[in-house]
Amino acid sequence: MTDPQDRYAHLSTEQPNLSSKDLDRLTSAEFVDLMQREDERVLEALAKVREELAVPIEELAKRFRSGGRLFYVGAGTSGRLGMLDAAECPPTFGTDPDLVQSILAGGYECLVRSVEGAEDKADEGAAAIDQRGVSAKDFVLGIAASSTTPFVRGALERAKSIGAFTVFLTCHENPKLDFPIDRIVVLDTGPEVLTGSTRLKAGTATKLFLNRLTTGAMVRIGKVYENRMVDLYLTCDKLRERAIRTTREFTGLDREGAVVLLQKMGGSVKTAILAHRRNLDREAAEALLSRAGGMLREALSLQFDTSQDKTDRT
Repeated sequence: MTDPQDRYAHLSTEQPNLSSKDLDRLTSAEFVDLMQREDERVLEALAKVREELAVPIEELAKRFRSGGRLFYVGAGTSGRLGMLDAAECPPTFGTDPDLVQSILAGGYECLVRSVEGAEDKADEGAAAIDQRGVSAKDFVLGIAASSTTPFVRGALERAKSIGAFTVFLTCHENPKLDFPIDRIVVLDTGPEVLTGSTRLKAGTATKLFLNRLTTGAMVRIGKVYENRMVDLYLTCDKLRERAIRTTREFTGLDREGAVVLLQKMGGSVKTAILAHRRNLDREAAEALLSRAGGMLREALSLQFDTSQDKTDRT
């Protein structure tokens, strides 16, 4: 019999999975097969939210172009996934670390260990929004697999009252909010193999959703040419080699020539490709990229106009 005081028993993320009722009796191979079958539901869940994801991608790109930022808000696994995606954007897309940020219930300590009760305070979620200086230009994505996390709800309610674009991402099939929000996205991954352990299917689906959101928005604002990273930071050997390889591919230069060109262009792959292909110096290439809104493909098709360049810089 369900305890009427149990506020969580009705959640789809808390329901037992009938397919795994003999979980403790399976062989290791059988366990792997079961997980494989259940994880296939993750991609099905993402396919169902095609439009619900496409709209936020466009909105996020719009906000980025207008000087806005992305804030992930979450607790536990959800918060850690947001923090992971935020941390991966600067090396991948050459973004400022402030462009994509994560607000984790309980703070950075919760990244490596649980802090009891950190997620249960809505007022702390609201306060975190104020502390980060969230404005109407920003995009706030609250992540709560069960849909009930007070910290996330408090943050979203405060962000919406400021005028930020707000999205609530959950894996509970029927989330209910008592405040306005721009979008609710439900990833219907169903009950977990281990009942209530949303680090499994729910966590996997959430990670894939965040991958698609930020990658899609970064493509839309010109961080990618064809399918190559062209705004990456040269902060380690792997990224330096990737920059050299990409520059060589789109300029036809040998390794030494690509290295010299990148040095002349301040390490910018995008500027190096444009300068070589259009026979421009660094200043002119940067000006043309600026006119093209940072989009290399568009810049390559623009006519370089010296008078326009002077106008742009006055």
